[in-house]
Amino acid sequence: MDRDEALALRLLQAEPGASPTIRLYQWKPWAVSLGHHQDTETIDGGRLAVDGFDLVRRPTGGRAIFHAEELTYCVVMEAGRKSILQVYNSISEALVRGLQLFGVEVALQKSQPRFAELYRQPSSIPCFTSSARYEIEWQGRKLVGSAQRRYADGVQDVVLQHGSILCGPAHRRLVDYLAVDGSGVREQIRKEMESKTVDLAEITGQGVDVRRLAQCIRRGFEEAWGVSFQQLTAVGGGI
Repeated sequence: MDRDEALALRLLQAEPGASPTIRLYQWKPWAVSLGHHQDTETIDGGRLAVDGFDLVRRPTGGRAIFHAEELTYCVVMEAGRKSILQVYNSISEALVRGLQLFGVEVALQKSQPRFAELYRQPSSIPCFTSSARYEIEWQGRKLVGSAQRRYADGVQDVVLQHGSILCGPAHRRLVDYLAVDGSGVREQIRKEMESKTVDLAEITGQGVDVRRLAQCIRRGFEEAWGVSFQQLTAVGGGI
């Protein structure tokens, strides 16, 4: 994710060779990423370390994600005159097309939660207990979680957006690492994660070929945006 931010800053500064970029990658070891402004005290880092998992902070916003059995996407692009929601929608439409090519029909969330109220609740610690507008769902359950950040120099805005496409159920293990009081609260959050999220393995009834998924997502962006990627590189775990 440091590499993702570096790509955004290079594009903002119009460095030679800088260009809009899409990266797709997985995590080894698995890790929890916190949103840019999220309190580290919400996660039991000690227990994560004992189990061999990392804790990192994203340059983008949003809430905690356990990067396990998922495909992370990164989009770096110039915002132009598009608002935050317009960019979200544009990226989501490309992801929807990619998932369609993978054989899954999904929909975009149309409503927007009241984040000021939502973030006061312990159940808001994980990203996947709620859906924001234009996030991707399957039969009302969240499949893709996304977060965005903008960088500006007074001349242009550059968008960095991260997202997690759930491939299996391991993301729900995040509940085990939440620093919450009482087993009742933990079990409530666990039930919310189970009822509000879905993964591609559950939808398709089979294991996910992540490389094929990555190829479909790439083609989805090309078809939705009318672009052609110059190359598909594998750097630092990228697919």
